[in-house]
Amino acid sequence: MSTVFYQTFERHAHGAGLKGHATHYCAGCGHGLVQKYLAESIEELGVQDRTVAISPVGCAVFMYYYLDVGNTQAAHGRAPAVAIGHKMANPESIVISYQGDGDLASIGLAEIMQAAQMGLPMTVIFVNNAIYGMTGGQMAPTTLSGQVTATSPAGRTREMGQPLKMAELIAQLDGPVYVERVALYDNKQRTRAQRAILKAIRMQAEGRGFAFVEVLSECPTHLKATPEEAEQWVKEKMTPIFPLGVKKDLETEPWFAMKKPNHSVQKLMEVIGANKKKTPTFCQAFPEQIDSQDIALKLAGAGGDGAQTAAMLITRAAINEGFDATHIPSYGPESRGGTSFADVHIASEEVLSPASPTPHILVAFNAPSLMKFGPTVQPGGTILYDSTVISEVPNVQDDVQLYGIPFTQIAADLGKVLVKNIVALGALQAATDLMPKESLLTAIQQALANKCAMIPLNEAAFESGAEALCLEMDRRN
Repeated sequence: MSTVFYQTFERHAHGAGLKGHATHYCAGCGHGLVQKYLAESIEELGVQDRTVAISPVGCAVFMYYYLDVGNTQAAHGRAPAVAIGHKMANPESIVISYQGDGDLASIGLAEIMQAAQMGLPMTVIFVNNAIYGMTGGQMAPTTLSGQVTATSPAGRTREMGQPLKMAELIAQLDGPVYVERVALYDNKQRTRAQRAILKAIRMQAEGRGFAFVEVLSECPTHLKATPEEAEQWVKEKMTPIFPLGVKKDLETEPWFAMKKPNHSVQKLMEVIGANKKKTPTFCQAFPEQIDSQDIALKLAGAGGDGAQTAAMLITRAAINEGFDATHIPSYGPESRGGTSFADVHIASEEVLSPASPTPHILVAFNAPSLMKFGPTVQPGGTILYDSTVISEVPNVQDDVQLYGIPFTQIAADLGKVLVKNIVALGALQAATDLMPKESLLTAIQQALANKCAMIPLNEAAFESGAEALCLEMDRRN
């Protein structure tokens, strides 16, 4: 009896009685056989302790209930990308990406093509039953012409496209070394499928390259057929469209001998250029004058205004001070000129949601941003906007403080318009006392560690923004 297969199926009745030996697959489904062949191959090759199976979205998602190996569940279609990560992080692992047709040939088409072309020694098992099985029987990329599905009730027509032949597509790429299509409809085909799966895993274990096995599988439930009728349908209807056989089989020598990456903290610090020195802190306490636990900010403008950079500097400063902080960017379609905003949270303990739909503080670099986000600022909040380019302000919540500071003009007077976001940071600090100015200046200095010549200009921009805000306050008083 295989040691790779779990002996009881704990999902049913906690593994008790007959249900403990049942599966969640429908009678006649091909997944059970394919996973049996996977387990037998893993055991025969003696690679159980270093195998990682990538479970997909779809009927095969519960593969981890059956195989006693490492397992990661990937988002829909992303199994090959996750598999690459496992293989590169642990080159000695045996990585098996196990996917259905809706998963691999539709939403995951880009991932499988790029992974195959990359050619790393990995094994992909592609279960093709010509239907979206788990989600209701919709038309899949491999659905046959004329086949009735939930989304092609009159049959797949020419306007809906032709079924994708994945084995042939993969075989045309330079990366794969072994590609075969097999079936399960009789004992002869099952033996061939078993051998193909064993070979695909062996080629990975020997470091020879990328292997892809497509398995034509029965789905009696959505065919509304008995298991025997479903097998006959695969034989008579699927194999003429998806011919069985080896599509590619290269005699390659073992070549993959990648060393295991160094994951030590010290090495990681070197790679990211982290400063080994302890960053000084300046906050005496969390800025409870804004909120007792979690402060939400939004910085918005056009692409190129520097809203994202300013947001990252605030986040870095907060983290330096020991607070939990998050930065979520949102970009427009252009890097310059398009819309761009960032949500920032600073929490005394833990940020529970990184979005800032109703911020305490808004920094707006252009009129559309102020008009859109100004009304969302919480009562008692603060809005700072660039009065160089904004002349009209919207209606806002009660007690919201509005400060128009000429960010762009101040930066231009300093000789570089690009530092207007640092001018805004200086004004923000003076208006809200979010953190001591030293906290934000330290974050700026860290960000410019490789551009030290820029530090004096940015420090001057920060101080100029703070001075402009103080002058505006004096004017009001």
